[in-house]
Amino acid sequence: MDTIALKDMHFWDKIADKYAKQAISDEAAYQTKLEITQKYMQPHMKVLEFGCGTGSTAIVHAPHVAHILATDIADNMLVHGRRKAEDAGISNIEFQRAGIEEFEAEPQSFDMILGLNIIHLCADPGAVMKKVRTLLKPAGFFIQSTACIGEMNPMIKMALPVMKVFGKAPKTVAKFRSDDLLNMIDEADLRIIETWTPKQKGVKFIVAQKGID
Repeated sequence: MDTIALKDMHFWDKIADKYAKQAISDEAAYQTKLEITQKYMQPHMKVLEFGCGTGSTAIVHAPHVAHILATDIADNMLVHGRRKAEDAGISNIEFQRAGIEEFEAEPQSFDMILGLNIIHLCADPGAVMKKVRTLLKPAGFFIQSTACIGEMNPMIKMALPVMKVFGKAPKTVAKFRSDDLLNMIDEADLRIIETWTPKQKGVKFIVAQKGID
């Protein structure tokens, strides 16, 4: 793990307790994302969620699939995830510390991969999407909710460098636009089958599918 990745890991470890207590900012949008995702879930599915945070979304989806491997770069996030899964009586989630860049699994291991609020926090989003394609089974689904910071309020972009200096934001934050996001999906040879745009400017929720090789 390089120096920047280590700093990001320490950032998320440090804020894990506070993050676990935060309320969802837009409950209606969150529920819509859950409903869209679950349309594509089936009971036999093996799912990977990378950047799972404290595991709340994995726990909601767990009853709809066979197994979820939930990964995150921060151990302290996973501590909360394991506790919440145990409290909810959920036994088909495995929590593992790993960034998607370092994560290893056999090609075509997963029926569905979730990358929720994480792509813009990856050092090389395009490479991550190509890795996702490799990990997906033929006809598997990649579902992502992504902040296209390049289209958000300019004040956010201006504030980010200062926030990084004072430890209020991770070191890795990509500032791509929605067109860039769509191009990365296309270059990864994934086919978009559904999109939904919440009220929050610059956020894109996308369901893409791997072809049958």
